[in-house]
Parts: sequence; structure tokens; C-alpha cells
Amino acid sequence: MSFDPPPPAKDRRVRRTRAALLGAAIALVSARGTANVPVSDIADAAGVSRQLVYLHFGDRDTLLFEAALDLARRELAEPWGGAPGEAIGRERALAVTRHFAEHRGFYRAMFESASAYALNRIVSALLAPLRSVSLKVRFGSVLPPQLADDLGVFITGGGAALVHAWVSSCDEVLDPEAMADRLLAVGEILTATLEGAQRQIPMQAKD
Repeated sequence: MSFDPPPPAKDRRVRRTRAALLGAAIALVSARGTANVPVSDIADAAGVSRQLVYLHFGDRDTLLFEAALDLARRELAEPWGGAPGEAIGRERALAVTRHFAEHRGFYRAMFESASAYALNRIVSALLAPLRSVSLKVRFGSVLPPQLADDLGVFITGGGAALVHAWVSSCDEVLDPEAMADRLLAVGEILTATLEGAQRQIPMQAKD
């Protein structure tokens, strides 16, 4: 599966229809608190026919998956693409937690749907490469490239699990700043561990 944005359609009507359907899907799932939104309701909210939903996405689950992917890509991955080496830090952690707090209704419904596993994959696959680059920038030649990639996947997967639990576990108002601090605390421990273990990295991992 590719997480790169699809090439834009040449026809502006196609681009508008696709954007309208993605936006309508996010809005309705967020408002209703469930991913079980009829295709006809999404089509009506987007101002298009049901046939266009099937033409562009095939079925509702694919539409919702694409909506989640588009949202995460636009608000999490693309803004960081220009400076991936800065992905470690409170500003970035706060950007993530604010994103999930702002779109809590949508993500909570999706996490409770059949698409939960795929949604976790979306977040991890989009952010793990950025985390890997950050580790390479932070530790330079000390951290072998493959190990940096493995750690990026491992750390991002754990962070995604924490965010999943935070978004889904309670009805209280979410505190993005407190959650950002929690993520950073975990990151600081891992960073300190890496710094202390630099001389103990297996020689075969450096090859």
C-alpha cells in the first residue's frame, strides 16, 4: 500500500467530487460518533449521487479509510515533510495531540470500527519514516540506518497505541498539552537509553 498522495485528477469536477466526499465522510462520522453512516447520507452531504461514491471509492469502508488517510496525511505528514529532522520535540508532539483532540469524534468512531487496525497502520506508516529520519539526525553515524528504521517503527507504533487509548478510553475533555508531555516523557527515556547504549550497539548492526 502506498501512502503517497494520489496524483491529482486533471478534471476539476473529479477533484471537487472526491474532496467533497472525503469531507462529508469525516463530518458525518464525527457528528454521529459512528462509522456506520449510510452511503446515501454521505452522498447527500457531499451533494453528489450514490453512484459517484461507488465510482470513486468502490464502497463505504474504502471511502472512510481514504478519508482517514487524507486527514492524517494533510495535517500530520505533509506539514512535517520539509523538516523531518525536527520531528522530535514538544511542538511536534503537541501538533499530534491537538490533531487527535480536534478530530476526536472521527478517530474515536474509526478506532471502534472494523477499520481500527487499518487506521493504526495509517498513522504508523505516515509517521514512522519521519521518526526514523529524526533518529538519524539526532544520533548521526552512531545509529545504523536499519536500526534507525526499526526503532522508528517501534517507537511510532507505541505512540500510536498510547494515542489510541487516550482518544478512546474516556468521555472527559482531552488535554492535548498533558498528552504531549506524556509522549515526550516516554521519548526522553528512550533517547536517554539510546545515548547510554551507543557504545553497546552490536557491531553487526553497524554494517
